[in-house]
Amino acid sequence: MLSAVLQNRALFQWVKYAVYLALLSNVYLFLIEEIDSAAALNTSVTSLASVFQIFSTTIDTAAWLVLLIFFELETYLLSDQTLRGATGRGIRVTRAICLATICIACWGYFAEFYGLLASEPLDPMQCGIVDDSWSLLKDLDKFEPLTINACGEGNWVILSNYDRVLATPELLQSAIWLAATDFINAAAWILVVLVLEVEVRAVLASRSGGTSDGGAIFSLKLLLYFILFAAAVYWGFEGDFLDFWDAILWLFAFFVIERNVVSWREETDSVAG
Repeated sequence: MLSAVLQNRALFQWVKYAVYLALLSNVYLFLIEEIDSAAALNTSVTSLASVFQIFSTTIDTAAWLVLLIFFELETYLLSDQTLRGATGRGIRVTRAICLATICIACWGYFAEFYGLLASEPLDPMQCGIVDDSWSLLKDLDKFEPLTINACGEGNWVILSNYDRVLATPELLQSAIWLAATDFINAAAWILVVLVLEVEVRAVLASRSGGTSDGGAIFSLKLLLYFILFAAAVYWGFEGDFLDFWDAILWLFAFFVIERNVVSWREETDSVAG
């Protein structure tokens, strides 16, 4: 079925833009999820840094979507002559701003991971201060009001870097692994963009008489996409469906960009030949 879609140019374009629209809807879904999480923790925005920490996934996904659109323009819709003019420079400046935003969001993922590492067992002497104003960690970025007697049921730990949050050791460890996966995934995607940037510049250089050798970066891209696919599989088993679905959509979206680059390179090589 996939080969049939790839061979049917019109159908492929419909599928491609449907995926882009699905990614746009994910921005909204992540925003709702993070607003709910902030409300459960009684967290408010106090600085620009807190915005990136609270809404890191929403900001990250939105910036990636803009970046994707500009890659689509550069590798498929616009001519090489246009890309060498003011339009091309504008695209590169906008893409640099998006990449800077994505790097800040990546820091937000790391801050979330680091924040989960500090915890301490709930001391029975602290039971008097644990009331319904506390929250319970259910999963990464998912909290709910504490409605059970923590001192009377099971083992609990206090998250030292959070305000009045309890978790079971098992759920905390699961959240730590998911947070680490978020950070590794974000860092891998940043490297993918940097490699694609090098590849796009190489293709444009070959049009100007330079050389365009994609073999040097193929192995690196293969490793990065393997890491991203492994993260998607992990989310499929351990995370929630939205994370898994978003990861699969992004892999397909960048498959489209890679396909654009390959076609562009082949066109360049045929002209050079």
